[in-house]
Amino acid sequence: MKIPTALSRRRFLSAAASVPFLAGSGEGKEPPPGPGALMRLGGPVQQKYSSPEEWVALVQGLGYNAVYCPVADARDESLLRAYVEAARKANLVIAETGAWSNPMAPDPEERKKALEKCKAQLDLAERVGARCCVNISGNRGNPWAGNHPLNLTGETFNMIVEITRSILDAVRPTRTYYALETMPWSYPDTVDSYLRLIKAIDRKRFAAHMDPVNLVSNPQLYFRTADLLRDGFKKLGPYIKSCHAKDIILSQKQNVHLDEILPGQGNLDYRVYLQELRKLNDVPLMIEHLRTPEEYRQAADHIRKTAGEVGWAAPTGRS
Repeated sequence: MKIPTALSRRRFLSAAASVPFLAGSGEGKEPPPGPGALMRLGGPVQQKYSSPEEWVALVQGLGYNAVYCPVADARDESLLRAYVEAARKANLVIAETGAWSNPMAPDPEERKKALEKCKAQLDLAERVGARCCVNISGNRGNPWAGNHPLNLTGETFNMIVEITRSILDAVRPTRTYYALETMPWSYPDTVDSYLRLIKAIDRKRFAAHMDPVNLVSNPQLYFRTADLLRDGFKKLGPYIKSCHAKDIILSQKQNVHLDEILPGQGNLDYRVYLQELRKLNDVPLMIEHLRTPEEYRQAADHIRKTAGEVGWAAPTGRS
């Protein structure tokens, strides 16, 4: 199937052949630092920018050395190349492109559009050298990221396998990866179901994305996040290409009610999270889902402080 993009990947990669891309495959000219080096911390840039230079200045001002893909419209080849080169010069890892959509949507037209988006975003990740392209597996109903009684069934597991294979086989990436974010009501919903998917999909360029908050689905896991993290990194570590940073809190309501919250204000054991993440090879940790620049600053400060407590140097912003 033809990738829906106006830019030929072959032409782009040929023109950018001199650039040591930042993909996590280790295929660039300069291999990434090993475990124990400066942590890779990133988040969104909420301020507006109009050039690669402005973007880099904003990223560095926030104290990030990992970034989400800065270009949504990939039709401008020269602009895309300029952002890739700016990231390279500033030692910024492009952690992720997002393919947020529902490739299992009940409506055929929505499902078709979602599949095309997944392929286009994986192709974009390949071209900019992102560590991975991330999506959820989807939802058998609506909304796109919601729950449905069929989501956690053998039939749906098999659908995910076939859908993911079709995305990877259409794009055939060589230096980036396609990954699924864990969700409490869709596969992969546990560390073990993620391993089952990796084995069943059986594609070298299918990888893991670690979002431990999305694995906390009951009080037993909530009060044992250290064990959850150690188990997750032990089993998925070789496959993890990018991670998300947020936190979770359990309310005192009678029925179980779990909410995302700013890192440091919930029950996720960030000391263990960073200790385990540090063992991997230069994997980025990306803050997400906050509302204001101040909230992102607080989250980053908590992560930097905790990193220092476990002996890991973290990037800092400009005063």
